[in-house]
Amino acid sequence: MSVHEPTVAPSALPAATTKVVSGALIALFLANLVNFFDRAIPSVVAEPIKAEFSLSDLQLGLIMSAFTLVYAVAGLPLGRLADRGDRPKIIGAGLLLWSGLTAATGAAGNYMLFILARLGVGVGEASFTPAANSMIGDMYPAERRSRALGVFMLGLPVGLMLAYFTVGKITEAFGSWRAPFFVAAVPGVLLALVMFRMRDPERGGSEHTAAGVVLADDAAITRPIRRLLSIPTLRWLILAGLTFNFAAYAVNSFVVPLLMRQYELKLTPAAAVTGIIVGLTGLIGLLAGARLADRAATTSPNARLTIGVVSCAVAAPLTALALMQNGGSVVAFTALFAAGWLLAYGFYISVYPAIHDVVVPRLRATATALFFAAMYLLGGFSGPVVVGAISDWFAQRALDAAGTGTLAQYSGQGLNSAMYLIPLMLVLTAVFIYLATRTIAADSTRMRRSLEGR
Repeated sequence: MSVHEPTVAPSALPAATTKVVSGALIALFLANLVNFFDRAIPSVVAEPIKAEFSLSDLQLGLIMSAFTLVYAVAGLPLGRLADRGDRPKIIGAGLLLWSGLTAATGAAGNYMLFILARLGVGVGEASFTPAANSMIGDMYPAERRSRALGVFMLGLPVGLMLAYFTVGKITEAFGSWRAPFFVAAVPGVLLALVMFRMRDPERGGSEHTAAGVVLADDAAITRPIRRLLSIPTLRWLILAGLTFNFAAYAVNSFVVPLLMRQYELKLTPAAAVTGIIVGLTGLIGLLAGARLADRAATTSPNARLTIGVVSCAVAAPLTALALMQNGGSVVAFTALFAAGWLLAYGFYISVYPAIHDVVVPRLRATATALFFAAMYLLGGFSGPVVVGAISDWFAQRALDAAGTGTLAQYSGQGLNSAMYLIPLMLVLTAVFIYLATRTIAADSTRMRRSLEGR
């Protein structure tokens, strides 16, 4: 380990250098936007896909979460690669891969080919987030990371919002649910060309003391996974990510079908309402919350995580109240769910920066990959699948009780009942983040001391 010669802290970099960093952040934001736009397309056109392939809600849930399996498994080796290799080039290659397979999804002629194409999309996207998060950690110091990661994570709500506001219209304009997949492939290819020309920032370049001395971790890392799992805060954050992603993927997968079945909206207005719930709210929540989180981080090590605890705890009852509308007022459903999901975005601006606070720079891409492996394999995959399976069960139970009609008539009621798992998972998320607040101060101090060579 070594302490390099004193240099100017990143917050005092010359304007030209700051502009380069800002340009890199914008490119990463745009790639993240494309990432979530591509992910959201199957959710928007879920009902036409279900009709064409004659699927149950369980099979529909598998479509929504198929890519998360490969995403989770491939993320770990790709995260290790990002800790060693040229991160922008890794991202560029991933963009080319997932964009091509997004187009292949639109060409799928049956259910199995659709699933296989989505699995391939997962490989490409798995190369992106660990490398991008690691780059941002090296471009911005701790006191500015919530804002930087907030800008990056704006790609999530903006991508979802664009998808929910445009995919329905594209589908109607071309008369096919396949068209949006072809359209979405183009910007990914263009962004890949940008990433191939980007310079990789110095690892650990943003870690500095109050005097501006840059600290770097030059030691070789052995047994990286064991070392990461020895950090108590990271273990609690992984559990929080698991439960939160369960809720998030259930929301993204099934709000459009719920609005179409239970509230009898057409595809385009149902998608637009969902865009407000999961997209517009995120835009507000991330922009307002990121600055608040950075200010909180200057007061105490656990203050930023406390924001995540409160926001997820309050989001839970609001989403439950929305589901209690049960096909009544679509305005009340939208207002309550949107308020809850706006608060739920506090998860991102509190938990993501906390990973950087407790993990040394050389392991941050691997830590992010490990975090996302649990989030997607156990959370993102399970959310749509479990909610879909329970939805089928509730619908069948309602049909049996009525003794008349068809399963489709009760599918909205079944889905509404199954989605009560969402507020339950938000409560668990708040609990796990709270447990992380109790260990982050010690883990953060330990990380800083390791960089200082003590």
